[in-house]
Amino acid sequence: MKKAALNVIGLGEVLWDMFPEGKKLGGAPANFAYITNLLGDCGILASRIGKDALGEEACLRLAKLGLQTSFVQCDDAHPTGTVKVQVDARGQPSFVITEGVAWDFMAWTPEWKALAEKADAVCFGSLAQRSAGSRATIHKFLAVAKAKATLVFDVNLRQHFFSREVLKDSIQLADVIKMNHEELPRVAQMLGAPPAEEIISAQWLRREYDLKLVCVTRGAKGSLLVSEKYLHEHPGFQAIVADTVGAGDAFTAGLIHHFLRGATLPVMNEAANRLGAWVASQRGATPAPEDSQLKFVRA
Repeated sequence: MKKAALNVIGLGEVLWDMFPEGKKLGGAPANFAYITNLLGDCGILASRIGKDALGEEACLRLAKLGLQTSFVQCDDAHPTGTVKVQVDARGQPSFVITEGVAWDFMAWTPEWKALAEKADAVCFGSLAQRSAGSRATIHKFLAVAKAKATLVFDVNLRQHFFSREVLKDSIQLADVIKMNHEELPRVAQMLGAPPAEEIISAQWLRREYDLKLVCVTRGAKGSLLVSEKYLHEHPGFQAIVADTVGAGDAFTAGLIHHFLRGATLPVMNEAANRLGAWVASQRGATPAPEDSQLKFVRA
């Protein structure tokens, strides 16, 4: 298995999650890049912030988390993204996402082209494609990266910020797709799949779009992985949930870390579920490293 550090890009939104008790830096690509770094690869965030106090604070926070800010663009005209987050008694979050923010205006630049050319993997989602400008930039980035990189589509059905066109185009570009058990039937229906149980729907998606891997997360009940020849189900790990914000992003980071090294489905599933459970047991999406947890995932 290849063990050298790889360039793994989180492409899309960076924002402040505004909890009742205070704000925490978030956004799936940022969370993904942070956990990727903890696993020993070079996790890089490509996003856009406003030229404002929240943007300045975001850069300081990213640096404190060990993430470089060279590929985080600064926008003079639009504010740094924010999301109002409420967490229920079960630790499940709900979101109200501010529109017209800096990451809706990500620009295609020579620096981003050079980044795309050196990528070993790129994780992108549906949320950052809600605006035409950022969607065009993301597609340019992926077109350049596809020559050598694994492209990972992390479905993120938030509010009204997705469409059949975005989902279909993204899946056609991807090698790997990840979604949760609630998103799978919605995605399958929007793409014209016949009604079916979870495994059948996942297999249909993999076959229809010639994907290398389909992942369906099931919250506390683990996950399903489907490849061309195999499938694997993991029951998940028990955890006392603080909140689930960022748990899915940690799961994706663990999954892709081992996918890039040619691991088996059971190894990928074990690592991803362990990371997801650990982050769910912590407050926020970027908890301080715990070697006792991470050593099992890195192995």
